[in-house]
Amino acid sequence: MDYPLIKSEAEQKTLATIEVLRTEFAGLRTGRASVHLLDGIRVPVYGTEMPVDQLATVSAPEAQVLSISVWDLSNASAVEKAIRESGLGLNPMTAGGVIRLNLPPLTEERRKELVKVAGKYAEDAKISMRNIRQDAMSKIKRAKDDKEISEDDQRRYEEDLQKVFDARASEVDSIAKQKEQDIMSV
Repeated sequence: MDYPLIKSEAEQKTLATIEVLRTEFAGLRTGRASVHLLDGIRVPVYGTEMPVDQLATVSAPEAQVLSISVWDLSNASAVEKAIRESGLGLNPMTAGGVIRLNLPPLTEERRKELVKVAGKYAEDAKISMRNIRQDAMSKIKRAKDDKEISEDDQRRYEEDLQKVFDARASEVDSIAKQKEQDIMSV
């Protein structure tokens, strides 16, 4: 059994999980416009579904406005429709190939909904990390059962690995708390 490899693999997977969480949080709306708000929207064009950023340039010229410059004008209506049906509560206005999104201020009720969504994203990340931990721990247990390592080694490896997961879980909590503060600040 190669414990350093197992630990390295677990660290890489948990780091990837945190990056996915950061990406999901970037798409959650706070009190200001963010070009990442549209990252999760897929537009049906050219016989496939493509992300908005592969069809247009997204910019935030003002704090409460997003501007989407669609490169191929024939796709403007499809992009507009995808944004309208995204469930983000946005009402796009099109002028030529430019779509403007005025972001209304968030209501208290909407802020609370977004905090719940952020909490769900954080919990999903923790579940993913628990699965990664369980997989790594089972490899260690299997090595002990196959008499590759001693019980003392098993205990030491499991404690060492647990420290990695505890640190990553607290990082997820910290990121989630920061996002909650961003959402709730007016």
